[in-house]
Order: sequence, then C-alpha cells, then structure tokens
Amino acid sequence: MYYSNIHHPSLPPMRVITVTGNGKISVQPNYVQIQIEVITEGKDVSIAQQENANIMNRVIQSILALSIPKEDIQTAAYNVFPNYDYIEGKQVFRGYEVTNAITVKVKDTSQIGTVIDTAVQYGANRISGIQFKIENADSTYQQALRLALQNAQMKAKTIADSMKLPLHPQPIEIVEVNEAAGPVLFKSVAMSESANTPIEQGQITISAAVRVKFQY
Repeated sequence: MYYSNIHHPSLPPMRVITVTGNGKISVQPNYVQIQIEVITEGKDVSIAQQENANIMNRVIQSILALSIPKEDIQTAAYNVFPNYDYIEGKQVFRGYEVTNAITVKVKDTSQIGTVIDTAVQYGANRISGIQFKIENADSTYQQALRLALQNAQMKAKTIADSMKLPLHPQPIEIVEVNEAAGPVLFKSVAMSESANTPIEQGQITISAAVRVKFQY
C-alpha cells in the first residue's frame, strides 16, 4: 500500500492513496475427483494391453455398482512405454508398461473411501490423486470480492486516520487483481499406491483481491 500525489500540468494536483484489499471465503467441497490407474507390464505388448483392459473393466464395473453414474467416469490417460534395464552400461529391453487412468467424479464425498477401496480391491494399483472441488463457485468468489473491497476501505481509512488526511470515502479507481492461476476452486491431495481411508476433505479457500485508489 502507498499514498502519493498525482499531478497534471493543466489540473490541480490530485492526492491519492492506493491500497490492496484481500478477501477469503472457506467452503466445504461438494464433490471430489479421483484419478484411478491400472498399470500392467509384459514382454508382449498385446498381452499387457489385454490384461490391463480386463482389469480396468472390472474396476469400472465395480465403481458403477456403487451407483456412480457412467457419465461421471472418464478416461484420463492411456500410455504404452517400453521399459529398459541398464546392465553394465548396456540398455536391455525389459518389457512394456501399459498405464490406463480414469477420473471418477464422486458427488457424495462420504463415498470417497469406499470408491478407493473398491477400485483397489478389483485391481487398480495406483490412486494418483484426489481433488476436492466445488461447483458453481462464482457466487462464493463474489462474496470474497466483497470482503476484499471492505478490506481495502478499512486499510485506506486506517492510513488516512493515522496521517490525519481528509479521505474521500468513494474510490476513484477499483481494479480486480487476478492471480496468474486464477482463484483456487479445488484442493489436491496426493495419494500413494496404497490408499488409506478415511480421507479428510477439509475446506477449500477461495480468495479475491482488489487494488483501490482513494482521493484525499
């Protein structure tokens, strides 16, 4: 924050206080997105792919049986890579690794542990991450924006009162400050290959910031 004089040759000097206001709102996530992976290996790529497909089909069917809609299950990635070992400085082909990843949207967050345990039980061997998210976050962001404006006004008043300046209450400029990545609307949790349940969802914090100029 700072205060300064803005002067134009043809106009009387305008004295300005510029402050940055911040606002935050913490909310409970209303759905979670889980990435579930099946990884298989084999010397023959077609066999490794077929084994992978069989396991993933079982995993998907087990998740559907938990009343997760089919449209909430999507393929996230499918990769086939050759694996090599290095023996005495030489590259030795070990076989192929096939990775099939799906994302599952779970609207009932109390089901998170059950979905993970079920997927692992039916052959998934990596839960690569979960993201707690919120839908229709715009209204929450607007609340944070209002708090940011109030915060800016309080800062400007504090400066004016401390410096005994006659602050004009109406700002002459308001600029919404967007971070490079935008407001955070989800919280990620990294998972190891063996999932531990239950998983605590916590809260998501949505932030807003504004830069405001006041005349005094």
